[in-house]
Amino acid sequence: MASSEPLVCPRPPTEKPEFTIGTLRKAIPAHCFKRSTWRSFSYLLVDLVAVAALYFASTFIDSVAPAWLAYGALWPLYWFWQGAVCTGIWVIAHECGHGAFSDYTWVNDTVGFVMHSALLVPYYSWKHSHRRHHSNTGSLAKDEVFVPTQDEGEAALFKYTWYRAGFLAVQSLLGWPLYLFFNASGREYSRLANHFDPTSPIFSKRERPGIVLSDLGIAVVVYALYRAGLTLGWAWLVKSYVVPYLIVNFWLVTITFLQHTHPNLPHYEDEEWDWLRGALATVDRSYGILDVFFHRIADTHVAHHLFSQIPHYHAQEVTEAIKPILGSYYSKDNRNIIKALWQEIALCHFVSKEPATKAGVVWFQTATKEHLVRATDAAAAGFDADAAAAKGIKAE
Repeated sequence: MASSEPLVCPRPPTEKPEFTIGTLRKAIPAHCFKRSTWRSFSYLLVDLVAVAALYFASTFIDSVAPAWLAYGALWPLYWFWQGAVCTGIWVIAHECGHGAFSDYTWVNDTVGFVMHSALLVPYYSWKHSHRRHHSNTGSLAKDEVFVPTQDEGEAALFKYTWYRAGFLAVQSLLGWPLYLFFNASGREYSRLANHFDPTSPIFSKRERPGIVLSDLGIAVVVYALYRAGLTLGWAWLVKSYVVPYLIVNFWLVTITFLQHTHPNLPHYEDEEWDWLRGALATVDRSYGILDVFFHRIADTHVAHHLFSQIPHYHAQEVTEAIKPILGSYYSKDNRNIIKALWQEIALCHFVSKEPATKAGVVWFQTATKEHLVRATDAAAAGFDADAAAAKGIKAE
């Protein structure tokens, strides 16, 4: 971390910036927009070889190690690293959905469909909803994921540590399937929305065939896993596939949540929202060595929202090219990820307008047992909302 970078990024401006997306595009070297099918496949191949090698190594765990070592260290190591590598495969398939893997649509969709289906992700369903997320980032009315509540009453329980811990556990383990099946954390629709119903309000009529194909892909993988469980045993299935799958889900939800939830990030109401400021209402965070395994999806996320068709292997160069232009509009948080995850849950309870800020812009608020505190003030008080309240720093 550069010494000039704050640990916690400050609030960015919410006025319309003087630069445009065209200004940013001109600052990016031309080669960054070029997609190499072979280079993309090389990253995928490395990930697949790593998956195979980790699985092969895991087949020896129970036969060569005593139970205390196997379940106290070796299996957890396998689960962690297999989950990390498979998260990288998830990211590559996500890149296919953006058309960033290859210049050829059929290559993007074939690779994305196969890889996402293997990870129980409905490829076309998620591709369509994720495209709408990118088109409406930061919009309270139209964004598709981790849309914060504006209801102070809904957030009342977040003042209790036990509730926050339980919420975090459910979000980490079940947040992804809850989103797919019930649109949890997503925008409001006129009826129940999910990613498996071709008639779901998330999708247009022309997108329905892709939803059916996505469902078939999931069904084939689920059946293959069922047959594998019958043949090799359910314990084998849980240890080899299910636990790494849950680790992937954890990282996916954590990465997405932390990209769009921060005490100092704005959200916009309809009358004030525009695409550029919405795309800038996200934050870069580093996961250390895992940034490499995750193909830079987290530490270059601002650039990804601005130019989603640029492949991941150019993302760092793009970020460095646009940062001087973005200036204070660029947000990067340098806290430890696990610490930041708990702190964001502790402070980002609901959003509301603030009298002293621009109309149409809302910010996170924190509910203490006796007061409401602006999340930004609680963060400045060492992520202690009660301490901020004690100092008389209360939301108006």
